Amino acid sequence: MIDETHLTPRRIVEELNRYIIGQEAAKRAVAIAIRNRWRRMQLESPMRDEVLPKNIIMIGPTGVGKTEIARRLANLVKAPFLKVEASKYTEVGYVGRDVESMVRDLVEISVNKARSEELKAVREEAKKVAEERLLDVLVPRPEGVENLSDTYDKTRERFKNMLKGGELDEREVEIEVETRSTPMMQVFSSAGIEHLGFDLQNFFERFGPAEQKNKKMKVKEAFSILVEREAENLLDKEKVKKKGLRAAEESGIIFIDELDKIAGRETKGHGPDVSREGVQRDLLPILEGTTVLTRYGPVKTDHILFIGAGAFNVAKPSDLIPELQGRFPIRVELSPLGEEEFLKIMTEPDNALTKQYKALLSAEKIEIEFDEKALATMAQMAAEVNRKMENIGARRLYTIFEKLLEDILFDAPELSEKKIIIDSKYVKEKLGTLIQDIDASRYIL
Repeated sequence: MIDETHLTPRRIVEELNRYIIGQEAAKRAVAIAIRNRWRRMQLESPMRDEVLPKNIIMIGPTGVGKTEIARRLANLVKAPFLKVEASKYTEVGYVGRDVESMVRDLVEISVNKARSEELKAVREEAKKVAEERLLDVLVPRPEGVENLSDTYDKTRERFKNMLKGGELDEREVEIEVETRSTPMMQVFSSAGIEHLGFDLQNFFERFGPAEQKNKKMKVKEAFSILVEREAENLLDKEKVKKKGLRAAEESGIIFIDELDKIAGRETKGHGPDVSREGVQRDLLPILEGTTVLTRYGPVKTDHILFIGAGAFNVAKPSDLIPELQGRFPIRVELSPLGEEEFLKIMTEPDNALTKQYKALLSAEKIEIEFDEKALATMAQMAAEVNRKMENIGARRLYTIFEKLLEDILFDAPELSEKKIIIDSKYVKEKLGTLIQDIDASRYIL
């Protein structure tokens, strides 16, 4: 993990370049936004509270890297990240999810992330405690027998070494496990359970009757169960909650996709589009800074970074209500992808598709190579299909690769030939006819 002090905008862009080809303007915009967060934390109050994040709108067709930039960025800075589609939300008063639920979902992700981190921190101590609990079962102390302390301690130490060495993994033991009977209850609400202000399911699980049952299992499984139980006992739940809430407030990122789907006003007042402007108005207070009640406590949205995105083919950013436009002061346009970009996408990133398929087939002891002409042909075909039909950007490459390698992936376990070279001729044989047949391409590619 890179220390935030050294996570300069240039370094952020370099890290994003490992996974995303091109789109320099978008990378620079998000890099500056993240660095400004670090700069803000160096300030003293009250100035620190006055510096608000500059939300970003990414404009570009599907499959050009909008979501990937936001996701990789959040992963890089270890920030709680949530992706939502604006079209899934409805104005308050309509059936569907209200926009405040995105903040609750972000908090849930943040608290779970904090919980995982804290569990990891106490795991070693939990293992030691679980080990002792298991030894109590494997080597019970004899009752009513005196002067066996040295013998018992030596036996216990021997079993402890065997346990650590995995020699007792297959032995069966009987341990006590806890089960809870949860009352069956379903809440019907047009607005969803989040409006109730707390999670009823967790409420009943917490207060439902707990039963202790003895269960036989292998030592390896029993040890895992005991480690989890002891880790839970060592966990400071109040600390986890506070840490999760603070992370959501100070470093949370919400990526709102399909923002253009709630921008149009041509059909205002008719059918499902009636609440588009209402959703925009409901988004306003969240983007401006408000307090949202969650089951972990109130959360302020003032310093959450919002990244909006959309193709904006029909609607334009200017079709959003003026107040909402003002809450996205930074706008970046992402370029459509062509043959040159496809070629780079297939080979250069750390997670390039050629590298992924090489790794997958290596599990079958098969070595696969793609020559340069084959990759150039595939890039050309992907661009051609995108021109003829819907332009889905780099996602077209997934379909191209799967169709090209379908037979090899299916027959791999039985193949005697362990080295396969994919050349241009093979690509044309497999995909050439499909590319020419528009009707077939529409259904297959």
